Amino acid sequence: MSKIFSGIQPSGNLHLGNYIGAIKQWVELQNDNDCIFCIVDLHAITVAQDPKVLKEKILEVTALYLACGIDPQKAKIFIQSENPHHTELAWILNCITPFGQLERMTQFKDKSQKQQEGTTAGLFDYPVLMAADILLYDTQEVPVGQDQKQHVELTRDLAEKFNARFGQTFVVPNPRIIKETARIMSLQEPTYKMSKSDADMLGAINLLDAPDVITNKIMKAVTDSGSEIAYSGEKNAVSNLLSIYSAVSNISIPELEEKYRGKGYGEFKKDLAEAVLSIIIPIQDRYSQLRESDDELNRVLDEGRDETMKRSSIVLQKAKKAVGLGR
Repeated sequence: MSKIFSGIQPSGNLHLGNYIGAIKQWVELQNDNDCIFCIVDLHAITVAQDPKVLKEKILEVTALYLACGIDPQKAKIFIQSENPHHTELAWILNCITPFGQLERMTQFKDKSQKQQEGTTAGLFDYPVLMAADILLYDTQEVPVGQDQKQHVELTRDLAEKFNARFGQTFVVPNPRIIKETARIMSLQEPTYKMSKSDADMLGAINLLDAPDVITNKIMKAVTDSGSEIAYSGEKNAVSNLLSIYSAVSNISIPELEEKYRGKGYGEFKKDLAEAVLSIIIPIQDRYSQLRESDDELNRVLDEGRDETMKRSSIVLQKAKKAVGLGR
């Protein structure tokens, strides 16, 4: 069994890209691995959040984890900020992290250019906290999107650097990316990843969107020139729709290309909408049941916190002893 850690921020709305690129994989991984799936709320506050909305989103994401099939008997779920070991280890790692290496992080460069004077130290230091998240649990594999691979590479660098300087302390983790579904793109701008912060409301299919809204978004999804339904580097929009269809239906892309050979976009999109809804409606039904009372969510989060703190305390104490902290 591999030890696996991953998490999602409780900001914005979880969408189909989050499900296909992350949660769907987690559901499969939990059966044969030792999995921890976190709600990374400390990462969420690297940009301004409404405190009341953030609290609600934490429970919303927890319920969606469970509704999508994460089983607390097989995997642990907890809230990042409820375990202070994450921030404590992050400070230790900060003290061996080169400033220049953080400056080169692609996500920081992209986001800081947009935010300019609003850029915070938290946004700059985000990858070190992510490294602490991962290293605290002797993680061997980290399921991430392609955009987070650089952060896992930094985590590996820090683990190796720490081990070389202070002795063997951390497991060096590997990123785990399923290339076919690693990047689900916007329905309106298929050269950009589907995003919780997309300004175009038609670009992302949110897991809690009403069925008619989901159908409308798919029917209005942009397509490419020509009428052929084929997966190609020259047909970003249709390739993205085929990737989504394949992921929710478990039908291979070549099979879908053959099925819709000579057929139009209208029929293809109608069938795609039905396939997406066949996955999302059961998730929404289960979510509604879970949100009738938050008692089950709180029980799962309490158990997850208590178990993960037992594990992380062992690794943290090893790291503190290695660098000479405490008596």
